[in-house]
Amino acid sequence: MLLARLNDGPEIFFTLQGEGVSVGLPAVFVRSSLCNLHCQWCDTDHTWNFEGTPWKHEKDALPGYRKHNKAEVTIETTTAEIAAKVASFPCRRVVLTGGEPLLQQAGWLELIHALREIDPGYVFEVETNGTKMPTPEFRAAVNQFNVSPKLANSGMEERLRTVPAVMEGFAADPKAWFKFVACGPGDVDEIAAFTRKFGIAPERVLVLPEGRTAAELD
Repeated sequence: MLLARLNDGPEIFFTLQGEGVSVGLPAVFVRSSLCNLHCQWCDTDHTWNFEGTPWKHEKDALPGYRKHNKAEVTIETTTAEIAAKVASFPCRRVVLTGGEPLLQQAGWLELIHALREIDPGYVFEVETNGTKMPTPEFRAAVNQFNVSPKLANSGMEERLRTVPAVMEGFAADPKAWFKFVACGPGDVDEIAAFTRKFGIAPERVLVLPEGRTAAELD
């Protein structure tokens, strides 16, 4: 599997879930590399904004910012190695994040099975942009989908960031929760229109302020 790199190893860490309906719960995060989208405000641009790509990012305006060398920010690893690292933490909630995890579903499914052989009590959340359809096997194995549809503020055309058939599938899935990044009041209107279009129940929707610092979030 191709994961994001953290120092000399894969980006796997134990912390608290900071977003969504599970906010505040202890969780082990495993960050995959690669994404099929390119949000201009993305806070994990090391998973996709590689040298040679044409994508724009807000960080382009920062002095010294440059696109990432793919070899320096990614690492190939096996599901067995990932499982051993995850199992070393005293926590049974695992968040598969990215990037876009659904680009590597077969590998994640192997990881889920491996960890549940260690302890059937493992719970798995998957953070996804909602543009890739889960396979039936993957959908059945996952406990919770944290779906984050992208709005116009992401800087991408709607045809790239919204796949109706996939979104309809998540809207019909009781395991799915929906979280939206809002940059201003106009985004709230867009969120309301989006949820009406796909029949997403309001009680399954969470709205997050866009920001990477405490001051911006305030």
